[in-house]
Amino acid sequence: MKKLLLPLLVMGATFIGSSAQAQFAKPEDAIKYRKAALTVLGAHTSRLGAMAQGRVPFDAKTATENAEIVAEMAKLPWAAFVDGSDSGDTKAKAEIWKDSAKFKDYAGKLQAESVKLVAAAKSGNQDAFKTAFGATAGTCKTCHDDFRAK
Repeated sequence: MKKLLLPLLVMGATFIGSSAQAQFAKPEDAIKYRKAALTVLGAHTSRLGAMAQGRVPFDAKTATENAEIVAEMAKLPWAAFVDGSDSGDTKAKAEIWKDSAKFKDYAGKLQAESVKLVAAAKSGNQDAFKTAFGATAGTCKTCHDDFRAK
């Protein structure tokens, strides 16, 4: 079942991510979309963090499954930072729209690091996994520090 679910998730994420901008009839829709994508991303990142920090035993199969979801989800929220979605039920800072090049760069770094995280998890090498997780989580922290209100 899981082998079937991941390809479906990947296909869905690809279509949703590419057409997301056109789907937002209202700014609130964009905010809900990106919050949902970031919530799923955060949930799977937290599971990986527990392994990286030794709070749960490292398991390469579980790490790989979660890392693959992180890598796919890392593609989704950015299309939902559309004009007009800078206010309302959001923690997004206005700097996202003022310095969109930097914001897009951070999104690209998360996507690149999450691909490396998948490879490290698949290797089964716990040290490589911890290093890759640190780099991936670091991209999240950097973006939150600059673009997310507390």
